[in-house]
Amino acid sequence: MTTLLKQVLKHQVYPAMGCTEPVSVALCAANASALHKGPIKKAVVGVDSATFKNGLGVRIPNTNGEKGNLLAAALGLLTAKPKLGMEILKGVSASVLRKAKKMLADKAVTIKVKNQKGFYIKTEILFEDGYKTKAVISGCHTAVTYLEDNGRVLIDAKPEVKTGKSEGNFKKLLAKSSLADLVREAQNADEEDLAYIKEGALMNLAAAKKGANLKKVGFYLSELVKLRMLDKNLINSAKILASQAADARMDGIAVPVMSSGESGNQGIVAVLVPYHVGKCLKIKEETILRSIALSHLLNGYVKAFTGDLAPICGCAIAAGVGASAAIVYQQKGADLKAITLAINNIISDIGGMLCDGAKSGCALKVVSSVDSALRAAFMGVNHYGITEVEGFIGKTAEATIQNLSRISTVGMVKVDTTIVDIMKSKTK
Repeated sequence: MTTLLKQVLKHQVYPAMGCTEPVSVALCAANASALHKGPIKKAVVGVDSATFKNGLGVRIPNTNGEKGNLLAAALGLLTAKPKLGMEILKGVSASVLRKAKKMLADKAVTIKVKNQKGFYIKTEILFEDGYKTKAVISGCHTAVTYLEDNGRVLIDAKPEVKTGKSEGNFKKLLAKSSLADLVREAQNADEEDLAYIKEGALMNLAAAKKGANLKKVGFYLSELVKLRMLDKNLINSAKILASQAADARMDGIAVPVMSSGESGNQGIVAVLVPYHVGKCLKIKEETILRSIALSHLLNGYVKAFTGDLAPICGCAIAAGVGASAAIVYQQKGADLKAITLAINNIISDIGGMLCDGAKSGCALKVVSSVDSALRAAFMGVNHYGITEVEGFIGKTAEATIQNLSRISTVGMVKVDTTIVDIMKSKTK
C-alpha cells in the first residue's frame, strides 16, 4: 500500500545538488536537448516569476561561483542527461562550463519571465539542422508535463496528474489531512521510510561539514560563540549547523542535500534541526526519525496551501513548522495540543518573513527559523502558546496554516511581482 508519507517522500523528498529552481531549469533543458543530437542554434527558456526570483542570485554547482537560471539552462542543454534528475549538475565539467558560457556570449540561450501561475518551466530548442524540441516541467520540480519531438507530442499531461492515477494527487490528500492524520502517518512509517529519512539526515550533515569551511553565516555564528558573545548551547549549535549546510548550498558547493517540499533549504531545516536536537537530547533514534517524517509531512502540508513558491519564506516558515512539531513529538509523542501550540507559536513569530529569492542571505533566514522553531517547541511542550484570540492564529493548527495561506496568496498578491520587478531592474 502506498501511504501518504511514501508519496511525500517520493515526490518532495529527494537528493538535490544546488538550488532546486535553477537545477529544475537545467533539468527541463536537458529533457528537451536529449531528444536530438546536434549543435543547438537557439534555445528559449520561459519560467514563472518565482522561479526567476530564486535563480537570479544563487550560485550554480561546478561553475566556480557563477550564478543564474540562464547558465543553468545552458548547462542542462549541453549535459542532456535528464536521468540524473535533480543531481544533473554533478555532471558539469570544465569543458561543458566553457561551452555554456560561449552559448550565453553568443546569445544562443534566452530567458523570459512568463505570466504563469504555479511552478512552470518551458524550454524550446531550435537545432542548426532545423530540428525542434520542446519540454515543460510544471506543478513540481521534476514533473515533465509536456514533451515534443519535432512536432510529435510524446507527453501531454496536466500537472495535477503527474503522480499517476494509481497514487492520486498527494497534494490534495495532504490538504485534506488533519494534524492527527499526519501524526498517525509518521507513527506508521515503516523500516524503508525510516532508513530513507536517516539517509537524508546524514546527507545534510555532510553538507554542513562542507559549509563549515566557508567564511559565511555559519562561520560568523561560530566566531560569536568563540568570542563569548553567544553561548555554547543546543540552540546555537543547531543554528550553526543548519546555516553551514545552507551556506554550502547557496555558495554552489557540489554537494547534495536531502530536500523537503522540493527545496534543499527546507530539507536542511526540516531534517537537520530535529535530527541534531534529538541526538543532543539522547532521544531514541527511531523516535527521531519518526519525528522527521512528521516534519516532512507538515512542511508539505503548509505548502499545499501556500503554494510551492510563495511570497513568504518556505525554508523559514513551512520547514520551521515541521521542525518545531518534530521536536515536540520527540518530547511528548502524539500530544496534539502541544504540537498545535508550537505551530501557532512559530507562525505567529515569523509568519510574515518574505522570500526574495535564493541567495547567500537564505542562511540568515534559516538561522531565524531554527531559533524560532526551538523556542516555539519548548513553549509548546509546556502547553504554552499563542491562541486564537490573538492576530490571525486559528482555533486549530490547520486553521492557523490556512489563515497564513490566505495572507500569502490573497493579502500579498502583489509582493512577488514587486520583488521580481526590483530584481529585473538590477539585471538591466
